Amino acid sequence: MASTERQSRLRGWRSAVLALGIALLVWGVIRALVVDVFYIPSGSMEPLLVPGDRIAVARPLLDGQPVQRGDVVVFDGRGSFVPLASSRGWLGDAVRGGAEWLGIVASETVYVKRVVGVAGDHVRCCTADGRLEVNGAPLDEPYVYPGDAASEQAFDVVVPDGRLWLLGDHRSDSADSRSLLGAPGGGMVRTERIIGRPMAILWPLDRLGHLSTAPISKDNQ
Repeated sequence: MASTERQSRLRGWRSAVLALGIALLVWGVIRALVVDVFYIPSGSMEPLLVPGDRIAVARPLLDGQPVQRGDVVVFDGRGSFVPLASSRGWLGDAVRGGAEWLGIVASETVYVKRVVGVAGDHVRCCTADGRLEVNGAPLDEPYVYPGDAASEQAFDVVVPDGRLWLLGDHRSDSADSRSLLGAPGGGMVRTERIIGRPMAILWPLDRLGHLSTAPISKDNQ
């Protein structure tokens, strides 16, 4: 009788572990192909996103729209913003990777910025009245952090094919394409490095809801 009970409990544990494994596998596939979750560690995209936000990101399979000027995108910065990723050894990297996957800590190689220039765009800063200019037309940027200049750093770039020029909305507190002028790649991010677009804030609960990003004025398209 005791042996039968032990076998029953063992089968129950095995079923529970199997169910958990399947659930994790399904969730992993969803995050890889449809929707992922990322943690916001800095104020570089304020006021749209603030430190501590957890955001849901629509993968290209769900989104299906080409990246356009004015979009807010999440991207893998390796090869551009992170030329050489550091390593803590296989155990440290595994622990860190698990924490990133769970959304407990921020990824060290994933960034969120706004697209200001797409392939072929001539982007410069600044006009006489202190605005960015794309293809000869000044930009209206209502999303920029209140009190910030469009950019304290002058630049004049042409975006090559397959690349993007990306800036944070909190211009005075953002390491972005401007920070990499003169570096290999010139601060441009390859389009294939785009992970997706933020679609909602999941945490904290007082900020829970759909994420609406302000596009660049159509007069500047």
